[in-house]
Amino acid sequence: MSSVQSQQEQLSQSDPSPSSNSCSSFELIDMDAGSLYEPVSPHWFYCKIIDSKETWIPFNSEDSQQLEEAYNSGKDCNGRVVPTDGGRYDVHLGERMRYAVYWDELASEVRRCTWFYKGDKDNKYVPYSESFSQVLEETYMLAVTLDEWKKKLESPNREIIILHNPKLMVHYQPVAGSDDWGSAPTEQGRPRTVKRGVENISVDIHCVNDFRSVSLNLLQTHFKKAQENQQIGRVEFLPVNWHSPLHSTGVDVDLQRITLPSINRLRHFTNDTILDVFFYNSPTYCQTIVDTVASEMNRIYTLFLQRNPDFKGGVSIAGHSLGSLILFDILTNQKDSLGDIDSEKDSLNIVMDQGDTPTLEEDLKKLQLSEFFDIFEKEKVDKEALALCTDRDLQEMGIPLGPRKKILNYFSTRKNATGINRPTLQPASGANIPKESEFCSSSNARNGDYLDVGIGQVSVKYPRLIYKPEIFFAFGSPIGMFLTVRGLKRIDPNYRFPTCKGFFNIYHPFDPVAYRIEPMVVPGVEFEPMLIPHHKGRKRMHLELREGLTRMSMDLKNNLLGSLRMAWKSFTRAPYPALQVSEAAEETEAEPESTSEKPSDVNPEETSVADKEEVLPINVGMLNGGQRIDYVLQEKPIESFNEYLFALQSHLCYWESEDTVLLVLKEIYQTQGIFLDQPLQ
Repeated sequence: MSSVQSQQEQLSQSDPSPSSNSCSSFELIDMDAGSLYEPVSPHWFYCKIIDSKETWIPFNSEDSQQLEEAYNSGKDCNGRVVPTDGGRYDVHLGERMRYAVYWDELASEVRRCTWFYKGDKDNKYVPYSESFSQVLEETYMLAVTLDEWKKKLESPNREIIILHNPKLMVHYQPVAGSDDWGSAPTEQGRPRTVKRGVENISVDIHCVNDFRSVSLNLLQTHFKKAQENQQIGRVEFLPVNWHSPLHSTGVDVDLQRITLPSINRLRHFTNDTILDVFFYNSPTYCQTIVDTVASEMNRIYTLFLQRNPDFKGGVSIAGHSLGSLILFDILTNQKDSLGDIDSEKDSLNIVMDQGDTPTLEEDLKKLQLSEFFDIFEKEKVDKEALALCTDRDLQEMGIPLGPRKKILNYFSTRKNATGINRPTLQPASGANIPKESEFCSSSNARNGDYLDVGIGQVSVKYPRLIYKPEIFFAFGSPIGMFLTVRGLKRIDPNYRFPTCKGFFNIYHPFDPVAYRIEPMVVPGVEFEPMLIPHHKGRKRMHLELREGLTRMSMDLKNNLLGSLRMAWKSFTRAPYPALQVSEAAEETEAEPESTSEKPSDVNPEETSVADKEEVLPINVGMLNGGQRIDYVLQEKPIESFNEYLFALQSHLCYWESEDTVLLVLKEIYQTQGIFLDQPLQ
C-alpha cells in the first residue's frame, strides 16, 4: 500500500464523512497536467467457491493472453472455446464460463478484468463486472485527457467510486438503513482501495498448493537444464474419481445417524475409510468400484490423446490409501498380449481368473469328464452345487473314483485361487521348494501365469486397461495389510505386474493406514526402507542429530569407538539407505575403507551390524524391476514432537509434499533418460 493510500485511510478514520472539498488534501502535489492516456491492460480471472465464498483467481499469463487474443480476434465469441490450465479446463468465451474437461466439477464464471477493489476482510482484490469496468475506464480516460479529476460514479448497487487522481481512487459502500426516497448515497465509513489493472497482483502461479503446482516449481529448481534444453515437458496430473458414485447410495446418511457426536474429525475420517473398505469387500460394490476406476482411467487416457494428438510420453498411475489397493488388484489381473495366448496352454493355470468364469460343461470338458455332464444335468446340479458336493455325494450319483478325485481337486484348487493361494511355478532345479501357500505365483511374458489376488471371498471380473503404465506409485497404502489378511505369506521375488514395470510404496512414518511391502518379499531379513531425501538436499537436521546421537551411543555401548575420528564417523553415518540418482550409485555408495585408514585398535570383526547391512546388497525381487520398493518420507520437526497428534494429517500429506513429488518426477523422467540437475544426498 502506498503512503498516499495510508494517509487517505488515516484521514478517513478521523473524519468519517469527508466532503468533496476535503479530498484536495489527498492529491499528489506534482501531478502532471494533461497526461497521455494509455488503455488498461486486461487480465482474465475465474471465480471459485472456497469456504462458501466467491474467490476470484487469475489465469496464468499464458492462458490470459490466449483468452485475450481470442476475444480480440474479431470473430463471434459465441461457441468459441479456449483450452486453459494445460487443457484441463475449457473456457466458453461467449458464455464467460469455465468447464472441467476430465472430471465433473461445477462450472465457474470467467471475467475479462480491468478494474478491482480491495475486499474488506481477506484483503484480496475483487474485479468489477465487465460492464461497470468499462464505465470506470471511460471516466478515467476523460479525467486523464482533460486533467479534470474528483470524478464521482455510482455503481449499479448504489456504491460510490471517486477518482481523486490517477493514484488515488476510493470506493464507498452504501450506508446501512438508507431511506427509501431515492436520495443519493453519501461517502461514509472506511473506503475501499480501487485499483486499475493487474500491476503488482500476482497472476503467474495459482494460490493452490497441490501436486501439480508443486511439480511445476520443482521443474524450475531440479530439472532446469533439461527444461532449458527442451529435453522434457511438464508432467500432467489427472485425477480419477471413483469415490462419488459409491457415496451417492444413501449409506452415508444411514451411517451418520449412528455415529457418535464426539471427536467429530476422527469419526468422519473413520467413516470414510471404513465405509470404503466395506464397499470394496462387498460383492456388489467391489465390481462397481473396479469397473468405475478402470473405465475412468481408460476414458481420461482416450480423451487426453484426442486433445493432445502429438503426445508421445509415457503414462504412470498413482493411488492413495484404498485407491492404491484397487490399482494393485487391477494391475495384478491384467494380461499382456503374449500371456493371453500362452496361458491357455499352461498346464498349471487350469484355473481361470475370477472374471472369466467358464460353464460347468466347459469345466468338465477341460477335465476330460464331458461324459458325466448328463448325470449332473439330470440331478439339477449346476456349477455352484457341484462345488458343494462331497465325495459321498458324487459316489451316490454314480461317479467313479478317478473322476471324483479330479472334480474335488479342481474345485478345491479354485477355492485356493480365490484366496490367493495359487500353485507356484517351480524352478528347474526343484531344490528347496517351500510350501505353496507361502508364495504368489510368478508372472512373466513367457508363460503368461499371473497372480490372481482378487479380494478373497468376492468374485470379481477385472477390466482391462487400454495402456501399459510405466510406474505405479502407492501413497499411504494398506496393500501389505490386505494381502496378509487374504492369506498371503510371501510374494515371490520373481513376481511382477504383467503390464507395469515399476512399483513404489511411498509412506509417511506416522501414517496409520500405511504398511510395508518389502518384508513380504524378503521375510527373513530385517532392513530399513529407503529414506526419501528432503527436496532441498539430504536429511532434515533434527533427524540427523537424533539418529547420529543414537548411533553414537550404541557404538559406545558396544565398545566400538577407539578414536575421536571413529566417534565422528559413527555420528555422521546414515542408518537409512539414501535415495540416489541411480541404483548403481546406490550400490556403490557404501564402500569399505582401505586397511591403511582403519585405526589399529579396532578389529575388522568388530564392525557394527549397521555397517554390514549397508554394504550388503538387498534383493527385493522384481516387483519394481529389481529396485527398492518401500520409500519413507522424513517427518517435519513439529511432527516429531507428537506422533499421534499428526497421524491423520500424515495420511493426507502426500499431495502437498515436495519430497513426494520430487521422487515421482525423478522416477518418471528417468524412464526417458533424464536425471536431476544435482544428485540428492
